[in-house]
Amino acid sequence: MHLLAKLVLCSALIAGPALASSQAKDLRASLPKPTTMALAISDAKAPWGWTDFCTRHEDECNLPDAPVTSIALTADNWKLITSTNVIVNAAIREATDQEVYGVPERWEYPTSGAGDCEDFALEKRKQLINAGLPRQSLLMTVVTDENGFGHAILTVRTTNGDFELDNRTDRILAWEATGYGFVKQQAQDNPNHWVRLGGPTAPLMTATAQK
Repeated sequence: MHLLAKLVLCSALIAGPALASSQAKDLRASLPKPTTMALAISDAKAPWGWTDFCTRHEDECNLPDAPVTSIALTADNWKLITSTNVIVNAAIREATDQEVYGVPERWEYPTSGAGDCEDFALEKRKQLINAGLPRQSLLMTVVTDENGFGHAILTVRTTNGDFELDNRTDRILAWEATGYGFVKQQAQDNPNHWVRLGGPTAPLMTATAQK
């Protein structure tokens, strides 16, 4: 019995580190490949929809400047980001502002259970901020889609680059892989400061450009 116990113990000691190593590899494999960040090339005017949103949500817009930061792309943070994207996409019915609010354009939280692209992005931003992620890394972003129409998504700025939360897909893609034309987005220091976007750059350069 003593010999058997020793063999079992030795097996556990050998399997333990191997199992931990395997689990670590699985976690790394679940994270997206590193990408770049969009480069801010100049100041831009905030979209009218955001300005109008701020008239109803002054507490979320009248904020002091904050230090530029990026979200550490850990397994837990990535799980939070991906699950939020899926949950919001499933919970909200896509509908036009005219249908929901009776006006051509309105950015708002989709409390009625329906909304358009900006409303999806605002809700994801809100939920991720409430979950503890920094607002400086959750950026409302205006793009043009494959048909040349305006569209809004949420950029999540991480230590591994920019990733996009989109109501059109549950997949979270690197910004360069979306196929969209990137027009403007919130700057990291203040949600009311918007910047026009250019090509990709390294994370450090982007952070410097947006200070």
